[in-house]
Parts: sequence; C-alpha cells; structure tokens
Amino acid sequence: MIGSKIAKARNEKNMSQAQLAQLLFISPQAVGKWERGESLPDIITINRLAEILGVDLNYFSENFQSADNETASKMPNNGNGDIEQTEQEVANLSDTGERQAQINLTAVNLQESDFAGVILHKGKFKASPLCGADFAGADLTGSSFEVSDAREANFDGANVTDCTFSTTGLADASFRKSILVRTDFNKSSLAGTKFTDAELIDVKLTMTDLRKTIFENCIFNGVDFKYSDLRGMRFDGHTFIGVQFDKSALNDVSFTGATLRNVSFRLPFSVTNKSYRAFKTVCFDGAIMDKLTYAGLKGLWVVDLSKVTVI
Repeated sequence: MIGSKIAKARNEKNMSQAQLAQLLFISPQAVGKWERGESLPDIITINRLAEILGVDLNYFSENFQSADNETASKMPNNGNGDIEQTEQEVANLSDTGERQAQINLTAVNLQESDFAGVILHKGKFKASPLCGADFAGADLTGSSFEVSDAREANFDGANVTDCTFSTTGLADASFRKSILVRTDFNKSSLAGTKFTDAELIDVKLTMTDLRKTIFENCIFNGVDFKYSDLRGMRFDGHTFIGVQFDKSALNDVSFTGATLRNVSFRLPFSVTNKSYRAFKTVCFDGAIMDKLTYAGLKGLWVVDLSKVTVI
C-alpha cells in the first residue's frame, strides 16, 4: 500500500504526520488517511512527497497509476482545459519580436531558480518548490502562486500586480521596493517576510498570520486586512489611507506616530466585552488621523485617543 510506504519513509526521516502535513500545506488528518489506506494522494502530491521524503518516484510505483487515474477521473472533460490549467504562458516580448511560449511550471522543482528580470504574465506556479528562488526585478503581472513553498524567495523590485499567493509559504521572503497592486495574500505563511520601502495598493491580506511579518517604511493604500492575526504588530510611523481592519486580531498593535486617513476598524465576531478589552490595548499615541477615522474610533469608547492629532 502506498500509505505504508509513506509512513515508512516518513519514520525514516524522523518526521511526524503534522510536520509532513505542514510541508504539503494540508491537514495532518489527510496524511493519516493516506497511511491508513483510506485515501490516496493525487499525482501532484506524489511528486511533492517523493521530494520531501527523499525517495524516487519508483518508490510509489505500485500505486502511482491508481493515484493518477483517481486524479484524472475528478477532472472535468473540457478538451484543452487541463492543458490551460497546468501550462504557463510567457508574456509576449513585443519590443524584441519574440513569440509567446508555453512553459509547464506545475509541480516542478524550482528551488533557488534564477528568474531575475524575466517577464511572465499570468503564470501559474502550483505545488512548486520555490524555496530561495530569485524573482528580483521580474514582471509577474497576473501570476498565481498556489500551494507552493516560496520560503526565502526574493521578490525585490518585482512587479506582482494582480498576483495571488494562496496557501503559499513565504516565510523570510523579501519584497523590497516591489510593485504591490491588487496583490492577494490568502491563507499564506508570512513569518519573517519583509516588506521594505513598498507601497501596498488595494492589497488583500486574508486569513493570514502577520505577527512576525516585517513592514519597514511602507504605505498602505486601500489595503484590506480581513480575519488576519496582527497581534503585537508595530506600524509606528506608517501611512494608512482607505484601509480596512475587518475582524482581525489587533491585540497590542501600535500605531504610534502613524498617519491614518479614512481607516475603519471592525472588531472580530460579535462586539463583546472580550473584543473591547482586546482593542483597548491598541496604541495610537502621536498618531495623526482625519475626522472620520477619529469619529469611528471614538465610537468604540475603549481606545485612548488623548494623544492623537485630528486633521
């Protein structure tokens, strides 16, 4: 059974089910079901398993075909739909007359790959190891990163307009002077991720843990923080314009010396005493804010606005 082979290789690596699940961005229960023979991983996941567990694909050869067939049976029969989903379209370099090409970057090992300065519009990186990859100065407009490991990746100066990072590991990645317009970070790991000298425009940060994310000299313009964990964050001196904090955890967050214009705060879940007590820990000392932002905060009663300047 493929499940017993997964368990054997995992144990030889001294790896727990939870640790393996974290590397695959899935639940530990899913790994347990594989090892008990209750379900099978799909073909993409098998590739990732082989890489993580340090085994050859032939190690799973007995069940490889059945896993492939199971995946295929679940896919819609829409002709070229599968090809369109798994292949990438390289942007047409009109200035040089180069034609478009299709490159398959799905489930490809791209660790420490050099993509610096490339032009790749609407690219799709799915289940691809991208740890340490260099995207410095690249134009990645409209590209999506889904269930990928992009730890320590370099996006400095890159154009990530309309890009989506969904369930993607971005721990210790760098976005220095990156172009972040309508970029969507959804359920992704941003521990140690560093945003420096960047303006975030219409960016969405949904269900994301930002407690260890580093923002330095940033401007937040039209940014939505939704169901995100910002506990203990320091936004001292940053500028917030048209920003929404929607049901996000803000315990002990500091906006000392920050500028807030048209910023709204919606407390998590129902407005209970617990929510009020948590929001009471937010610091706005020395902050500058417009009358609308001030009025909204004043309506919450609990926050200290005695050292705020209203403009």
